[in-house]
Amino acid sequence: MSVIDETLNANKTIANDYDPRQVKPPAPRLAIVTCMDPRLTNILQMLGLGVDDADLIRNAGTVIDDDSIRSLLVSTRLLGSSEIMIINHTDCGMLTFTDSALEDRLRKETGQTPITPARFYSFNDLEDNTREQMQKARSHPWISPTVPVRGFIYDLETGRLREVSPARATVAV
Repeated sequence: MSVIDETLNANKTIANDYDPRQVKPPAPRLAIVTCMDPRLTNILQMLGLGVDDADLIRNAGTVIDDDSIRSLLVSTRLLGSSEIMIINHTDCGMLTFTDSALEDRLRKETGQTPITPARFYSFNDLEDNTREQMQKARSHPWISPTVPVRGFIYDLETGRLREVSPARATVAV
């Protein structure tokens, strides 16, 4: 039996206790962009948040790209989130390869050279990546300047967050 078949069987049982009256319309206070790593599945619980307190936007490497910007705009402009939190984590798989190495591997394995994805967004420094993602979110013209954008690194060993300072603006002399 496949994993999907196992989940479908589990859903049949679990859905017996489902109460649609407990499902409220979305009213998030916070938008969180974080990694898809399964070790972050309980991130809302680790932050003391309920499931309806935050919009959780997840992708490989906590990347602010077209899709995450789209989700951030819906969250902040339509659903009411008033803050953006970007959470990278220690021991991230995106630290273990380069885009070009993965592209070479996939070309060799498949014999194909597709045009997408244009990038995998691998990185070699958690703090620098967090700063870059904060800057990408902060600089989007449709994300209100009144919405704070803050970045953090979640330590998988301790369960604690460490805030990352935003990049300092350089002043031309």
